[in-house]
Parts: sequence; C-alpha cells; structure tokens
Amino acid sequence: MILAAQAAQGGGSGMSMLLMMVAIFAIMWFFMIRPQQKKQKEIRAFQNALTEGAKVVTGGGIYGTVKHIDLAANIVEVEIAKGVVIRVDKNYVFADTSAAMSAAQTK
Repeated sequence: MILAAQAAQGGGSGMSMLLMMVAIFAIMWFFMIRPQQKKQKEIRAFQNALTEGAKVVTGGGIYGTVKHIDLAANIVEVEIAKGVVIRVDKNYVFADTSAAMSAAQTK
C-alpha cells in the first residue's frame, strides 16, 4: 500500500517536472530566440536592399559609405575616408545605427 502511494506521487512529480521544462523552454524561446530571429531577418532585409550611397557599419566596426555593390561576387565596396575604399563581404555590412539614432532624435 505504501509503495503504491509513493509510485503515484512519483508519477505526478515526473509530469510536473516535464511541464516545468516545457514552460522554461517556451519562455526562453519567447524572450531570447524569437527576438534574435527577428533581428537577423531585419539585417538580411537591409543587406538585400543595400544601395550605393548608403551609410553602413562593417562587421569589424568600420563606418563608411557604400560606393559599389557586386552582387555576383557578393562584395560591397565601402569608402571609409576620402579616396580610401575597402572591399567587404556583403554579409558583414550592417545598417549605420548613428544615422537611425540621429533621425529619431530630430523627430
């Protein structure tokens, strides 16, 4: 009789543990994974809509202006100073946050 009562308690404990693990995963997905996926989607959209003259930041933290885009080679030429142009992989070019922040401050 005592063994049957302990087995019943153990079964309920296992179910509540499983429910707790599912809840923790759901919370992690909602607060960590989902926002990261949204951010990656925004970055990809910016990279695909990249135009010459756009202000950008490279993955290495270099600020510049897009001078030429080679879609076949997936390379972007970025002018970082007058007459200084570097070639960067398109996947390492991000939006210039200072331009977005200054636009938000003027509103």
